[in-house]
Amino acid sequence: QVQLVESGGGVVRSGGSLRLSCAASGSIFNINAMGWYRQAPGKERELVAGITSGGRTNYADSVKGRFTISRDSAKNTVFLQMNSLKPEDTAVYYCHADLYVMGSYSAMDYWGKGTLVTVSF
Repeated sequence: QVQLVESGGGVVRSGGSLRLSCAASGSIFNINAMGWYRQAPGKERELVAGITSGGRTNYADSVKGRFTISRDSAKNTVFLQMNSLKPEDTAVYYCHADLYVMGSYSAMDYWGKGTLVTVSF
């Protein structure tokens, strides 16, 4: 019913930049919030940044000042601009959405398949 498709991952050198995009499609009635999580090898998935339908944002301490989350509500798309990338930012980045599907009375969580970001020294 709902798909989240990420794009923009890749390999970049330390200090470089990447921009991730995530488009949500399907029988969507309303999106409460969207965000980005990441999971590095051997580590648990962690929140990177989130943005609500009202535009409120939150960031992990480790990315504050370097990453910026934004959205295009008309296109159900969220972006993550990542600057000053560090090797420790290397991970699979997953898009997340908290949304209502058409005809549903409760919001549900949806996840993308992930996009790999590799930051080399």
